[in-house]
Amino acid sequence: TACGKGGEWQKTLRLLSELSQHKLESNVFIYDAAISACEKGGAWEMALQLFATMPQRDIESDKITFNAVISACEKAGEWIKTLRLFTAMAQKRVESDVITWSAAISACGKAGEWKTALWLFSAMAPSKLSASTITLNAAISACEQGGEWEKALQLVIMMAETKVEYSTITFNAAISVCEKGCEWE
Repeated sequence: TACGKGGEWQKTLRLLSELSQHKLESNVFIYDAAISACEKGGAWEMALQLFATMPQRDIESDKITFNAVISACEKAGEWIKTLRLFTAMAQKRVESDVITWSAAISACGKAGEWKTALWLFSAMAPSKLSASTITLNAAISACEQGGEWEKALQLVIMMAETKVEYSTITFNAAISVCEKGCEWE
């Protein structure tokens, strides 16, 4: 939404409130937009609150809803909440995608939970989703947080073998983890 892109999540919430005042029905698309606006505005707690009210209004969450609230928690460093939402998504049989997995891996990596991040990365393979540059960068960054330079370099090699594009983030994280591990040659 325009409010979400402009970082004005409060306006989005006012519009949502006005819907109720005028006795107009909300739907999943409206909630997706509101939660996405909160995510973009760094209002992760409000995103969670909106997400929690959806069942009370008989609105089923979808992949977009979950991705937005998971990303909001990931950006806030709320890795446990991120994993709970990731699990809830699977329990509700809402199909995950690369965005979902990348956010969960990133949340764990940022929290220093590199083992969990790498476990998630390995668990992604059976889902038949192809890891993206963002997913691999999140896993490499998790290795960086844990000082796991060998695992990070294995992931860089995997990128080359699977023809996933490198980015500046890839090289920065790989160089940083090697520097931290004193394995620079």
